[in-house]
Amino acid sequence: MPEKKRITASDVLKGESPLVLTATLAPVADLDRFQPAGFPEVGHVIYRAPRGNGTTEHVCIVDSAASMANHLESVCMRGPHDLDLAEDLIGMPYLRCVTDEIGEDGKPNQNSKEPVVTSLTEGHRIASTYFLGGKRLTNKKPSDRRFEDELADEIGIVLKGEKRAHPPAAKWWNVFKTIFRYDPNALVHGVLFPQWQVKISRMLTAHLEAFGAGRVDRSGVKFDRLGKTTSGQPIFAVDDATAKEIRATFVLDLALLKSFGRKDGKTEFGLNDHQKEFLVALALWKIDRMLATPFRFRSGCHLRCVSLKNGGPDIQIDVSLRDAIRSAAFRGNETDPVVTDLYWPREELYREVDEKEAKPAGGTENEAASDENDDNE
Repeated sequence: MPEKKRITASDVLKGESPLVLTATLAPVADLDRFQPAGFPEVGHVIYRAPRGNGTTEHVCIVDSAASMANHLESVCMRGPHDLDLAEDLIGMPYLRCVTDEIGEDGKPNQNSKEPVVTSLTEGHRIASTYFLGGKRLTNKKPSDRRFEDELADEIGIVLKGEKRAHPPAAKWWNVFKTIFRYDPNALVHGVLFPQWQVKISRMLTAHLEAFGAGRVDRSGVKFDRLGKTTSGQPIFAVDDATAKEIRATFVLDLALLKSFGRKDGKTEFGLNDHQKEFLVALALWKIDRMLATPFRFRSGCHLRCVSLKNGGPDIQIDVSLRDAIRSAAFRGNETDPVVTDLYWPREELYREVDEKEAKPAGGTENEAASDENDDNE
């Protein structure tokens, strides 16, 4: 068997844009059926895609770009219920929303903090209110200002009491540098600050689709053996699919990445080459991590990678994130730690929301927010 071609972050950065990787997947245990993303009463989407000679092919959307972004971010954590980073990512900046732990007396303990969410688990990433509305912890003491105001100053946006603002053209280099400083993952998957009119599209876009797809309609039933609910014994519909081929497509927009920084003589604007190479390495690492072992996209959709290609023969991703983190020269000391903790008092973070304030959810918060990053829907 011929040796697979290896691709590195450095090679990718020097190559043409975009880089397109395609992975062929198959259900574990050689099952015929799998469960695509869908909603109750709607099911999953199968559409007719035009092919040659006037023919069409049934294609099923197994996961949208927004869902795939969520999946790719999930591999950065040590587990589905663990807010610590995977070991390879230690040293990469990210944000944590923290609050007071509950002590043995049942009251908040202001001397001990517990993480609630991170910028790798929230759809808006660094732009989430969980972070912008919090106050930075330095030496275990909260700042006098909200993190949003600190960011505005660091980027160079002068708000002057206005509700909306935007960075002047010359300050966009600060936008890229500041986001990279606190949450480089946001530059990979996109971020939106509507209050500042700052919108950065995805550098890495992924789709998961099934070709030659067919719909499988089946049913399920819920048993209430103790009779403690009012639902009785409902029968519900379940939507599965079959397919000739399941394919994940990963597109790295290197032209967008290169726009994050440039060099004019000895003067550098925005991100330098080492920082750009880190973003490529992070994107490739996520793809490799997702495909290295069978990945459970949801219940009933447990898929393994059969092959990974870049237009030709099989390839192998070859990245060292530890080296990339070292070369990116992230900050990290007691007064400016690599992980930024944004503090909320417990009574504010968990306050009851009036029904009039609550916004209707369209799918999961992560997916809705991720769609908004690119499409501004």
